[in-house]
Amino acid sequence: MTLKGRVLFIIHDLYQEDNHLPLGPAYLGAVLKKQGVTVEAYCQDLFHHSNQALAAHLARNTYDLIGVGFLAARFTETVIDLCATIKRHNRGWLILGGHGPTPIPEYMLKKTGADVVIMGEAEETIIDLLRCRIDGGDLSAIKGIAFRNGAEITINERRPPIKSLDSIPFPEWSLFPMEKYTNCLSLFRQEKGDRAVGILTSRGCVNRCAFCYRMENGIRFRSVENVVEEMKVLNKTYGVNYFHPQDELFIASKKRAFELHRQLKKNKLTIKFACNARVDIFDQELASCLKECGCQFLNFGMESSDQNVLNLMNKGTSVAQNIKAAEITRKAGIGLGLNFIWGNIGDTEESLKNNVKLIKEYTTYDQLRTIRPVTPYPGCDLYYEAIRRGLLAGPEDFFNKFKNSDLRLVNFTEIPEGEFYQLLFEANKELIRDHYWHTTRNMDQAQALINDFKGLYFGNKIKFRGARHYQAA
Repeated sequence: MTLKGRVLFIIHDLYQEDNHLPLGPAYLGAVLKKQGVTVEAYCQDLFHHSNQALAAHLARNTYDLIGVGFLAARFTETVIDLCATIKRHNRGWLILGGHGPTPIPEYMLKKTGADVVIMGEAEETIIDLLRCRIDGGDLSAIKGIAFRNGAEITINERRPPIKSLDSIPFPEWSLFPMEKYTNCLSLFRQEKGDRAVGILTSRGCVNRCAFCYRMENGIRFRSVENVVEEMKVLNKTYGVNYFHPQDELFIASKKRAFELHRQLKKNKLTIKFACNARVDIFDQELASCLKECGCQFLNFGMESSDQNVLNLMNKGTSVAQNIKAAEITRKAGIGLGLNFIWGNIGDTEESLKNNVKLIKEYTTYDQLRTIRPVTPYPGCDLYYEAIRRGLLAGPEDFFNKFKNSDLRLVNFTEIPEGEFYQLLFEANKELIRDHYWHTTRNMDQAQALINDFKGLYFGNKIKFRGARHYQAA
């Protein structure tokens, strides 16, 4: 049955030029268009349209649903004002979704005035919502949402995750300016003429680290055949040859990597890609397979050089596995990303110094890597631990305190407040100088970045966007 209606997805501004194709709205657009719905996308991220420009657009158009998805880190800076603009200039339902609102739907509805929060996956839920909007149905009968009815807020039963990801149509790329999205990323070993875009081959993760919020439990995979077919369509239609999987964990099994190699060869498809991988399954055989598949860069969430800290964050890996993965990747000639956070439960001055030492020893200088303090985002285990310890009072307290993901939100360590940033500043200063000395030798640029960190930690430079914007060309 054809479903009438008009839906707008707003991609909020990230205030940067390297923007990923918004896969969430792209998937939702695909299932809606399959039902005959008119779907549009408004890309503030690419074009930096102001909320005033959006207001003018909304004044000229009428929508049944307007969807906004976001992470918690963007809420105070961007989303609150965006939602206020939408509510003033639109008579349809404002729908929020994604990792930001899912764990705290009641707070989000109260703070934004939105009509509905979709909790978790939305491909099935968005269809039920639009039908309810058009036909005047009962919101209380729709699984996977929280909604407002005047001053009253109702949180419905969660909807089970979609079992077969292959049943979901490919993203609706036609909604977006693909010429811009495929040319705005700058990935490792990306050459002139390469076109890059993100894809999603799985949902979820095999683990549950204390600092990470996951909307659903476990991990589900698309078939490798389905993934390669999407790559072929993107290559043929948009010239994409460099893929950046947005999976929380792309390399989760050796078997899946070997199947990818087989399918690429079978389809005579030559690609490049950069992705995330787990260290505990990594060995020489896997590295060789990924290299042959076209892997240019591997990101490892090593997180800490201290085994006690890894255990306390429920990482499920060891320091020895971290080192082994780094050595194998470096030997294979694949770009290496070493990710570390500090300020976790159990962290000390010594663990920070060891993090710096490990990065300097195993980096291949493919990216400038600095160390961030851990942030207990709403929904993750660390967030609830912060509440239990009296370090946070709830979501309102979190958003009042959150300024930048490179700043400490709460202190889980025994280190006095006055020393915390000084230690982190000295650690990152050492990493920055080491990186520039081994790459461009542009120590003036290194000092400029060091000054930015100093302004962030000890001043009020909260618009800082991270060290990788300064990485060597």
